[in-house]
Amino acid sequence: MSVRHLIALLVLLATAPLAQAQGFAGLGTEAEGFTQPRQGQSLEFPRDHGAHPDYRIEWWYFTANLTGEDGQDYGAQWTLFRNALSPEQSATGWQTPQVWMGNAALSSAQSHGFAQLLARGGTGQAGATSSPFNLWIDDWEVKGKDPSNISVTANGEGFSYDLHLNSDRPLVRHGDAGYSVKSREGRASYYYSQPAYTVEGQVQIGDRTVKVTGHAWYDHEWSSQPLSWGQIGWDWVSLTFDSGDRLMAFRLRGDGDDYTSGTWIGAGGAVESFGDGHISLIPRQTSQVAGREVPTSWTVQLPKRGVAVEVEAINPDTWMGTMFPYWEGPVTIEGSHTGRGYLEMTGY
Repeated sequence: MSVRHLIALLVLLATAPLAQAQGFAGLGTEAEGFTQPRQGQSLEFPRDHGAHPDYRIEWWYFTANLTGEDGQDYGAQWTLFRNALSPEQSATGWQTPQVWMGNAALSSAQSHGFAQLLARGGTGQAGATSSPFNLWIDDWEVKGKDPSNISVTANGEGFSYDLHLNSDRPLVRHGDAGYSVKSREGRASYYYSQPAYTVEGQVQIGDRTVKVTGHAWYDHEWSSQPLSWGQIGWDWVSLTFDSGDRLMAFRLRGDGDDYTSGTWIGAGGAVESFGDGHISLIPRQTSQVAGREVPTSWTVQLPKRGVAVEVEAINPDTWMGTMFPYWEGPVTIEGSHTGRGYLEMTGY
């Protein structure tokens, strides 16, 4: 570990006990001095593809459901997090309050490899630009003129991938034109997606290199206090149905009081947002993962769109043993609709 990695690690570890007590990764803590999302503020592109350092927390997140030339299914994840330790923006170089973290994973039914990178802002080691669209931390990178046509690369112990993502579909703004409410108290984030990439490229697992094709989903979200104090984590799905329709849905878990929301994305381009209570995410079966019980089989229902599906992990053991551990992996979909997607669960 380099000195710069060690410094970033110590900073993050110092905040970890507080974070665990105040919601996953501290997202429910007070955010005095940071900018807060405001309803009615329009997202602007390409500007908003880049970083928003006056907000406390931000992430760019890619998941891909892939099929190899060997006939196996794979899942790839690439995530870049930016966390501001203070609202102060005038510092430069090593004094900047911006801390960056990258997570990457490659999964199949038989294997799961993951890795994590840490960086301090202001050194060039990690960052995000809007035009051209470029996200990077060390040698992991997302690169393209804009998010419609990009390359995504990452590597870790025993795995790597080099993928090309392309989409001619419009971006999807969740909630109210990108203003995504996360609690009854009105905590919110800005949140948009590109849910309709086609993918081709290759993955490497151990000493095997496999050509792959498939589809991918991109999320970009930023806020300063997106969770309420009592919300301890979330369950989130991105579902791509064989019909061409898509569904994003999440459940934020509180003290016996969950909050749900989601977005229906029709094959023909229609987008409809659903607030609390319209979508159900119900655990069906748990698995023993990393010494804890984690629900890896779910029922997802959206009655207004005729959705009643069972979502099943292709590998229950896709635990991300990172600094803030969570579960993340590809899933299959059966029921009223069929297809493939991704499931993320935090706070278990």
